Amino acid sequence: MEVTTIIDPKIVKTNMNATNKEDVLQQLATLLLEADYITETKGFIQDIYAREAEGMTGIGNYIAIPHGKSAYVKEVGVAIGVLNEEISWETLDGNGVKGIILFAVGNDTAGAQQHLKLLSLFARKLGNDEVTANLLQAKDADQVIEAFGL
Repeated sequence: MEVTTIIDPKIVKTNMNATNKEDVLQQLATLLLEADYITETKGFIQDIYAREAEGMTGIGNYIAIPHGKSAYVKEVGVAIGVLNEEISWETLDGNGVKGIILFAVGNDTAGAQQHLKLLSLFARKLGNDEVTANLLQAKDADQVIEAFGL
């Protein structure tokens, strides 16, 4: 499984305007709903916040990976947002966030396995400063996919 084959351009949004975490999650969840990855945004977002309460998802370098297993997920997916301006987010390095990778995975056994695979794949890629820099500068879905192709 490669990161570049997992990314669906329909659920990538660049040049995002958002003022806070709630706004970002709502916009990305709406993309997931419109692309038929989830059945509803409200319950899905509540499941994401339940996971957020367990610990921060801001991994540093202006990147956050909010996630959580949810019964509202129909198909595993990864929604990606690139913000125009940094927003406040609880992060390991104390900085805000400009790049958000939101996982949509089911709450069954298969979902748990996919969840761990996705976290591992994306964390490995995001450990590369060049990947992160290119992601944060991406202006469209193709550039996001190219960033992860490094």
